[in-house]
Amino acid sequence: MFTGIVSDVGTIDAVQRQGDLRVRVATAYPTHEIDLGASVACSGVCLTVVDKGPGWLDFDVSGETVSRTADDQWTAGRKLNLERALRLGDELGGHIVTGHVDGIGRVKLIEAIDGSHHVVIAAGPEIAPYVAPKGSITVDGVSLTVNAVDDTPEGVEFHLNIIPHTAAVTTFATLAEGQAVNLEIDVLARYLQRMEALRAKG
Repeated sequence: MFTGIVSDVGTIDAVQRQGDLRVRVATAYPTHEIDLGASVACSGVCLTVVDKGPGWLDFDVSGETVSRTADDQWTAGRKLNLERALRLGDELGGHIVTGHVDGIGRVKLIEAIDGSHHVVIAAGPEIAPYVAPKGSITVDGVSLTVNAVDDTPEGVEFHLNIIPHTAAVTTFATLAEGQAVNLEIDVLARYLQRMEALRAKG
């Protein structure tokens, strides 16, 4: 379980195919404090630490995970938003995040407004029912508030405001139009949609 509050930006140092992908991520985390088997969210994807050393963590990334995450995410040099798993007693600064990607969005627009950035992300119909104004969504592992929602023939477009601090401490500093991003819907929205579907069945 995570909160969507990024605590480090790591860099993929190396990728090896060992059946699945073995991905080594350089990090500023005190890796001696992180146990093998611990969970770390990597740009919104919950992964298990399988090896470690000073300044780096290794993860195995399955073919299923690669197929369900953003284009070119698992390549050397790629920056990743990192978050260690929530512990009892930690401050819940964002919202409840599971680290399971629900869909891929694509950045449609980025425009600077008074120091912040207005960002519009387009997503498919599988995401549309779960996005609501003033609701929460996770983009590449970052907990964000949806400002506005536009339904489209292809699905949905939603509007976000990225403040300078968020850009400075995440990979959003280099976010670009056309870029694919991992999306996770709010866990409460997931259950509410399921309840509504059951109610509609009578």
